[in-house]
Amino acid sequence: MKAAIFKGKGQMACEERPMPEIQESTDAIIRVVRACVCGSDMWWFRSGEKTVDSQAGHEAIGIVETIGQNVTIAQAGDLVIVPFPYSCGQCPVCRAGFESSCPHGGYFGSNDGMGCQAEYLRVPLANGTLVPVPANPKDLSDAQLASLLTLSDVMATGYHAAVSADVKPGDTAVVFGDGAVGLCGVLSAHMLGASRIIAMSRHADRQALAREFGATDIVEERGDAAVERVLALTDGYGADAVLECVGSELSNETAMKVARAGAIVGRVGLPQGQVDTIANFYRNVGLRGGPAPVRTYDMQRLVEAVLDGSINPGRVFTSEYSLDRVQEAYEAMDQRTTIKALLRVSEI
Repeated sequence: MKAAIFKGKGQMACEERPMPEIQESTDAIIRVVRACVCGSDMWWFRSGEKTVDSQAGHEAIGIVETIGQNVTIAQAGDLVIVPFPYSCGQCPVCRAGFESSCPHGGYFGSNDGMGCQAEYLRVPLANGTLVPVPANPKDLSDAQLASLLTLSDVMATGYHAAVSADVKPGDTAVVFGDGAVGLCGVLSAHMLGASRIIAMSRHADRQALAREFGATDIVEERGDAAVERVLALTDGYGADAVLECVGSELSNETAMKVARAGAIVGRVGLPQGQVDTIANFYRNVGLRGGPAPVRTYDMQRLVEAVLDGSINPGRVFTSEYSLDRVQEAYEAMDQRTTIKALLRVSEI
């Protein structure tokens, strides 16, 4: 099968790899229909800090090909979402709704042979990982498939930022990050009832999509200038909820500074650098979040919202590639000429 393979700093290739096989009775084999490149992939693509010749990708939707004898969540022919974390679904952590931190699970794209940017994928712990899509796959449009693909990571991650920040109806929310996760954070804050949503963005195309998703204000400043601007927009008090979807030291520091006393910063950006949280203590500012429990959010609300047309997060895909052009897809993300690159792997 074809798979996207990391060849070194700034280098991807589409190469032949062995077809995955059932290894445990809880495994499922998925024929990947759509996959994509994530902003978090850029950290190792730029730095080279990933095992050379490893298989890449942690976001996919696909059709179930075969299942192990103990898999009951889906059967051959079903369309499923593959969340970026795999999880047992049975331990206290999973039952609490934090399966992305399951001590028995892990993450796709971090182990060789389990990258989602491939024609086929082995899904371990399928009963606690897969999200079945309750629809006839042949009835779904390309736009719906793209939106379902976002539920493997970015839409659910943006939603996790909003939930972690405790966005409530009538709130003023600030969203840091104008990549796919940040834009989905804007959409999520809107879903949860925020009446004012301030998007931190310097790019016209992303600003336009942020407004389409519900942003009411755009702030282009960074650092102290951004703090001054947000405080000016909130009568000096700061935002009721803050969504941090970048992960950089500057973004985290600024996010905490624009939070109203007593507010919560929902952080989902992959942490880079150290952040001083002492000042938060005196302002009662909370800090919450981490890897998104994708499956919980998908099954609670997000799959239904995509299927009934309430949300269309697939708009974050602004370019499309085949697996053979995976280097171009990564370069487009690296150079920020696309918001998010979709990989069309196969058809329903």
